[in-house]
Amino acid sequence: MRSSGIMPRVRILAPFIFLASLIFISVWLDRPLPRADIVYANTSENFTLDPQRLSYQHDVRTSRSLFEGLVNVEGEHGTPEAAVAASWRRGEDGRTWTYHLRDDARWSNGAPVTSHDFIYAWRRAILPDLAADYTGFFLSIEGAKDFFEWRVKALAEFAKSPGGADAADKLWKETESRFATQVGLSAPDDHTLVVKLARPVAYWLDVCAFPAMFPVYPPLVESFTRINPRTAQLEQDPGWTKGGVLVSNGPYQLVQWRPKRSMRFEKNPYYWNAAHVPSQTIESIPIEDPNTAVLAFENGDIDWLTDTIVEYRGDMFDEAKRGLRKNLHVLDAFGTDFFSFNCRPKLADGRANPFANPAVRRAFALAVDKATIVNNITRLDETVATTFIPPDSIPGYQTPAGLAFDPIKARAELADAGWKDRDNDGVVENESGEKFPTVEIMYSAGSPRYRDMAGALSAMWRETLHVQSAPRSKDPLGYKDALKQGDFMIARGGWYGDYGDPTTWLDLCRTGDGNNDRKYSSAEFDALLDKAANELDSARRFQILQDAERIITERDLPMIPICHYVTVYMYDPTRLTGLSRHPRLEQYMGRLQIKK
Repeated sequence: MRSSGIMPRVRILAPFIFLASLIFISVWLDRPLPRADIVYANTSENFTLDPQRLSYQHDVRTSRSLFEGLVNVEGEHGTPEAAVAASWRRGEDGRTWTYHLRDDARWSNGAPVTSHDFIYAWRRAILPDLAADYTGFFLSIEGAKDFFEWRVKALAEFAKSPGGADAADKLWKETESRFATQVGLSAPDDHTLVVKLARPVAYWLDVCAFPAMFPVYPPLVESFTRINPRTAQLEQDPGWTKGGVLVSNGPYQLVQWRPKRSMRFEKNPYYWNAAHVPSQTIESIPIEDPNTAVLAFENGDIDWLTDTIVEYRGDMFDEAKRGLRKNLHVLDAFGTDFFSFNCRPKLADGRANPFANPAVRRAFALAVDKATIVNNITRLDETVATTFIPPDSIPGYQTPAGLAFDPIKARAELADAGWKDRDNDGVVENESGEKFPTVEIMYSAGSPRYRDMAGALSAMWRETLHVQSAPRSKDPLGYKDALKQGDFMIARGGWYGDYGDPTTWLDLCRTGDGNNDRKYSSAEFDALLDKAANELDSARRFQILQDAERIITERDLPMIPICHYVTVYMYDPTRLTGLSRHPRLEQYMGRLQIKK
């Protein structure tokens, strides 16, 4: 899952920040409904409420208020617990899972949640038409990969000679038939779901707790669905996720969504466990300015700040360590901060891409003094990262060594790639005399952390490699779109593991993965992931995955790991209860409560 900064005294803020904050608070307070039982703030607006299309952490958090899957993962050890499925059984073949859905699981309109609802939702995720980021989760199901590849080819053939609405409808009927007969999903009755995997997957039950696996209400989604007669692709209007329209099966229902202002959730009276949901209402507000978010918390306008990213949070952390601040909580997280290289042969503007060469990527990675970044910029005692997967985060898995800071080797790698200071004038050129292009470092606006990181990287590369660079900020939506379109050279990235296995990290670099914004591709790396998928011995499987991680952290470097995440919450633990401190930080909103 993608990653989406209190001040000791108010005098830290400049007057213009006061004004901006007061304007925000007055606008937010201009709401027709009374204050919710719990109000929390995200650092940006939600991108989507569609479970099969989400990817960013704040979208995942919101989805856990509205929807629920077969199981939840919570508790001190992050173990799966019953949710919509009251019980389940894995067959002797290790591939067949049978889930028995509880009879009292209901949608927010009172309709029963059925096994067919899960199959419908999972089909949406597998179809290439909707370009879901987490399609890879579902390709472990028997026949799903073949079905996906057939559909891709069928749509490509249709595009060559479009046949109009009748032909598009005919192709869709064939698609439905193939899915029903070829993909290992079946519903013997409304409360039994049978899943047959292509091979045993040790972490499958953990995967089933992730929001991409949540059900949706088919009658509603179908009413916003059509087959495009020109492309034969399934198209779904996101209008079904609007406030007052969305039908959900989780602890809360969405009653109001005012874009860029707030989301209002009310307790779902039909939720099977409603008696144990302590709060009647929750409100989520997007606050992109970090100082405004902190001021809103200090003023009591919000109860929980989900990410504290003000540039002085290092000072706040120092106060917390001395016992002077009780409402700042720095929690270890199952995540990694990194910067991605665009690995495509060409940049978005058609220029040759120097970062298509792994040696250039290694040079830039070796030139980064990550300890300086952690000590002087982030200042939260994060662990310096030389690997993608946080060390010791997965029992039994040993991460490789990765690459440490080595400026001499960095210059040698760049020279080996053909980029040298040939005239001793401090300018790096290739054999044709072309200067190394100015490197754009893209990050999401509103974050002092990544602004300062980008500035530090720029200075390090200039000093060590004699390469010029230019940090470039984009608003969150523009940043997201630029990543998907490949319109970047180097871009800030971050990832939180979705389940307790190395593949939740390594799949990001698999060819064709929906979260592979870098478009890195290595047949050797992919083959190791495939080999691991077919290895039943846990120790041997982890060794294969370690070899795969070594490729991306020591040889090919599609990204530069900077540090392993901590998450900085702001909340008063004497008032707000129910928040998990487990590194996966999977917060189930149905457990949150304000003490009166």
